[in-house]
Amino acid sequence: MKCRVVACVLILMGNASRVLPGELRAGAARVEVTPAKTDHLQIWGYDEPTQIQEGVHDPLHVRALVIDDGKKRAAVVACEVLLMTNLLWETASRRVSEEAGIPVENQMLIAVHTHGAPVLETNNGNKTVLTPYAQMVVHGIVDAVRQASGRLRPARAGFGTGRANVNINRRARMADGGYWLGYNPDGPSDKTVGVVRVEDLSGRPIAVLINYGVHGVVMGPGNRQITADLPGATSRFVEQQLGDPVVALWTSGAAGDQNPIHNDLDSDFEPVAAFGMLLGEEVLNVVRSIRASNRGDIRVMQRLVTCPGQRVAPGPLPRKTYEFLDADPVPIRLSLLMIGHTALAGVSGEVFTRVWERLKDQSPFAHLLMLTLCNGYSGYLPDDAAYKQISYEIAVSPVKKGCAENGIIDKLLAMMDQD
Repeated sequence: MKCRVVACVLILMGNASRVLPGELRAGAARVEVTPAKTDHLQIWGYDEPTQIQEGVHDPLHVRALVIDDGKKRAAVVACEVLLMTNLLWETASRRVSEEAGIPVENQMLIAVHTHGAPVLETNNGNKTVLTPYAQMVVHGIVDAVRQASGRLRPARAGFGTGRANVNINRRARMADGGYWLGYNPDGPSDKTVGVVRVEDLSGRPIAVLINYGVHGVVMGPGNRQITADLPGATSRFVEQQLGDPVVALWTSGAAGDQNPIHNDLDSDFEPVAAFGMLLGEEVLNVVRSIRASNRGDIRVMQRLVTCPGQRVAPGPLPRKTYEFLDADPVPIRLSLLMIGHTALAGVSGEVFTRVWERLKDQSPFAHLLMLTLCNGYSGYLPDDAAYKQISYEIAVSPVKKGCAENGIIDKLLAMMDQD
């Protein structure tokens, strides 16, 4: 396997020195984690893993951004994998703590949610273990953070937003009156493209953090090639336009109920590149409009919300009627990185649009992004109203109605108010 840089997101905090409190320094790195051999690997993204038959279409990366304010240090790392599984997060965060000196509680790791990356976990007897490929991802995370930390220099950061019509609500009404995966142009869908620009004091970009609510599923279950899909295409386009050594980190917004407007393809990658260019052009428009500042204290914290669990009774999906059984409680990890007047809110699951819209409306931060699939995996996290229409996401959600929406919003708002 080759080690260069992937897309998972990690936020780290530690001691800093040789910089006045409140003055920012930043560094970024990109490390590729693409398997050198694929004949023994499977793609993980749909109901069953599928054998990779046609090699690698495009490389997978881990991208890291490290920011330092003279008192604390934070790192954002985006990984081009399907999920930040609990085991992957636990392993990587421990390695970062041991090898980079960053406490586990001060880390935030995020997956970009491409459905074209290799399997991360396997069973060894009765125990779930990381695959050799996942171990390579862990190495990439540590390497990317180290490289970015070694490139710290005086910097400024700024926030901006744009719009792109690339996503659509995917909870569609079927001919039989039920709801399943499809296209629902009348459903909630946030078209906002969130951008954080980090530049040196001469104005040259160091890194761009991209945030958009959409599944990485332009390519469907018939695809047999490794791909970073839409997230990777967008990051690569922005990096190509801005030039080396700029690093463009993709983070998924509230994408739990959002798909690309054209998806489920088997072998035609042209729409992937087209959507990446469309989103990338809007990111660049926003980047050019941002006025950055070199001031801003960094705050980082994590909290847990635990919700009652559920599981759907055995049987084929979709179906006419559903029975849900009690299951183990589900912990949802919430993470918050605040840089001056900008806040990045992390959630360890696939959040529905309405939850994000409520948080945004109530937040004291005008500059706010939600980074999902962060620091573990808690499954689909719908808003309460969505449970009235049982779609794929509701059927497989491990969380009962009445907890996740208010639990996420109330806890994150309380975290934002803490000193």
